[in-house]
Amino acid sequence: MLKDRNILLGVTGGIAAYKAVDLASKLTAAGARVRTVMTEAACQLVMPKSFEAVTAAPVYTSLWSDPQGHSNSHISLADWAHLVVVAPAGADILGKAANGICDDLLSTILCVCWATPTLLAPAMNTRMWENPAVQRNVETLRGRGVHLVGPAAGRLACGTEGVGRMAEPQDIFAAIEELADAGRGA
Repeated sequence: MLKDRNILLGVTGGIAAYKAVDLASKLTAAGARVRTVMTEAACQLVMPKSFEAVTAAPVYTSLWSDPQGHSNSHISLADWAHLVVVAPAGADILGKAANGICDDLLSTILCVCWATPTLLAPAMNTRMWENPAVQRNVETLRGRGVHLVGPAAGRLACGTEGVGRMAEPQDIFAAIEELADAGRGA
């Protein structure tokens, strides 16, 4: 189902960023072409080289420098992508995407890719997830046709239990397959 599909994987600075390496590996093994865009905060948690190793593709980390030499990487990546996935998607990127804020490469791509099938895998502390502003942003995104997988309930990085865990990579993978299959005719 994912063979020869172009999947743009956005990774934000949640502790669940390490799980995104496994997701990228699963997507690549399924035959998808994966390009990874990491926020500055994500690079503090996981090395871009980890994604390069499992995808055999360069990682994009800045709006201002492009490993492929394109001057408008946000446009070229948006044009390339059949599907956009952000895992983990923290409260920050949800707010940026819902409100059209473009202050880094990933948020700018999300603004450009507004008509591309998009899947977000939220991950954050329960209190952040339950914040009315975050819930309003989620509803705005859903209203625009953005798909979400998770968050799940369980033990969080802060040591508490609650809703906010990023969905497991295999669950995100299944949601990607479903979304790609639905858009296959597009």
